[in-house]
Amino acid sequence: MTRRFPPFPHDAPPPAAHPPVDAVVALGANLGDRGATIAAAVEELGQLPLVDAVRAAPAIESVAVKREGPDAAAPAYLNTVAIVTTRLAPSVLLSYLRAIENRHGRERHERWGDRTLDLDLITYGDVRTHDPVLTLPHPRAAERTFVLGPWLALDPDAEIPGAGRVDALLHELEGRP
Repeated sequence: MTRRFPPFPHDAPPPAAHPPVDAVVALGANLGDRGATIAAAVEELGQLPLVDAVRAAPAIESVAVKREGPDAAAPAYLNTVAIVTTRLAPSVLLSYLRAIENRHGRERHERWGDRTLDLDLITYGDVRTHDPVLTLPHPRAAERTFVLGPWLALDPDAEIPGAGRVDALLHELEGRP
């Protein structure tokens, strides 16, 4: 027996949307026209579906960090952070970040290698998860001045869930030899 449902009324209100969440996205590039690539990526973030706003900090230059540590001989990075107000699920946002990287020629030959564009999802509201595909907050965010500095410039009250206030984390890192 086939059950028939009444048609969806066209004048009914849309289903309730998920409330917007602020997600922090770190952007970095050390190959090609770094500034133009980062600017284009920020613009693309603002064009994603279910993204209500994007605020980006001024970019800073930093030494490349390789598996062995800082590498002054490698091309320097240009880094910034964007706060993306979105209703996308974290996994969906991550897939869009990967698509943006790919459009800008990102190749994944080696972990911690040079790249035309690197987009990392740092936090998604106060979500904490450890998954093979997506760990939130980003496991190394609290160790990276090139993430914390620009983020603090955008949000003086920023916090990494489970790690603490960004200003305190940055102060601790800057005090190390």
